[in-house]
Amino acid sequence: MTTPDPRPRTPGTGTPRPRTTGPRNAETGAPSPPPPPPPPASAQESPFRGPDLIAPGPGGKVDREALFDLYQRTEGDDDRQVAVHFTMSRDLNKRLDRYLVDRIPFLSRTSLQKLIREEAVTVNGRLPKSSTRLRLGDEIDVILPPPPSKAIPAEEIPLDILHEDDDLIVINKPDDIIVHPARGNLSGTIINALAWHFQHRSGGALSSVGEEFARPGVVHRLDRHTTGVMVAAKSDTAHWRLGKQFEHRQIEKRYLAIVHGRMEPAADVIDLPLGKHPTVREKYAVRWDETGKSSVTIYRVRELYDDYTLVELELKTGRTHQIRIHLSHIGYPIVGDDMYGGRILTYGDIAGPAGVPAHVPGGVPGCVPGGEGRPARGPREMLVMRQMLHAALLGFRHPITNEAVVFQAPLHADMKELVRLLRQYRNPQAVKAAGAEIDVEAMMG
Repeated sequence: MTTPDPRPRTPGTGTPRPRTTGPRNAETGAPSPPPPPPPPASAQESPFRGPDLIAPGPGGKVDREALFDLYQRTEGDDDRQVAVHFTMSRDLNKRLDRYLVDRIPFLSRTSLQKLIREEAVTVNGRLPKSSTRLRLGDEIDVILPPPPSKAIPAEEIPLDILHEDDDLIVINKPDDIIVHPARGNLSGTIINALAWHFQHRSGGALSSVGEEFARPGVVHRLDRHTTGVMVAAKSDTAHWRLGKQFEHRQIEKRYLAIVHGRMEPAADVIDLPLGKHPTVREKYAVRWDETGKSSVTIYRVRELYDDYTLVELELKTGRTHQIRIHLSHIGYPIVGDDMYGGRILTYGDIAGPAGVPAHVPGGVPGCVPGGEGRPARGPREMLVMRQMLHAALLGFRHPITNEAVVFQAPLHADMKELVRLLRQYRNPQAVKAAGAEIDVEAMMG
């Protein structure tokens, strides 16, 4: 079964035509178009503005605790950063870097000079130098990293490292671990594991970034129970350049998910705005009011089964819980995602409540064969306990060499086991989706 590329285009414009209300049949009969280019600067989102971050009165300083709280509230939103705005009420005739040291005291002058070099600071809408002299009426905007927090303890936590060099590290994130420490929880995270790795194995260092950032190296995040490829920066320059690529939507992000139901059509664009859930603090939802932010996901079916689908997802934005909400909203919640309508599964849910008969090779009466040396499982044993969502592919330009790089992370054991059982018991049907990039068999290896 072959499907066309789901990015429908308006004749004569060459630009994608998004869907805003729900599934719609993808156009057919045209060759697969190339991926759309990154949106122009005018279409990119501006950073979050933080007027409450600055203490009132002339010379007011940025409040570190308020900045931390704002970053916590915007958790998981890869496309947005936090900025502050200053207006010169007097003619100080002062260097820009020295002025910023006075207004943002938790960042060193060296770090602020790096922000200026990395184009995180503008004066009157233009890129300045550290030595730029400030005058009455000048308008200054600064994109801020999270403020420094307490020292992050190094902890020996296993990491599956896909790539490492002097400026970045790429890992295959495991299940049930958060990315970075938060208030009251300074241990047991990916950042703690990276700190230990740099100190004891790679010879690299986290401290050059960690001295100034509450979440050293964190450029993007994955949910606690989402597995897969993610990148962390090892230098300030790499951090800011990678952050710009995320903000400007120049990153290629592909996921694999297993959902309830047989998805129709086989490929489409989901364009539904997302925001905080109106009543449940931990959840997000489709929002059509002013709180909704543009959120775009392209899906392509890769394998169909009885009552389930293996689907590839391409993110065009990076909203909190984006894939989970989009799929649930159109009627195909992710298996195991009980927050958004998915169900946990037992072995019997896939193989049948009575298991398989003893004559099946490797069979044990009333049990599900394990395969590949794994033990047989009872039909009531748990198979899926988390959302079956995996960040399979991450592509970007290396922040130092500018080389285009792509990293892929194999599926974790629980998701591979579910795919194996679906293929064995649920009448699998492969789908050739135009525009698909993930090698599913390599993910199973």
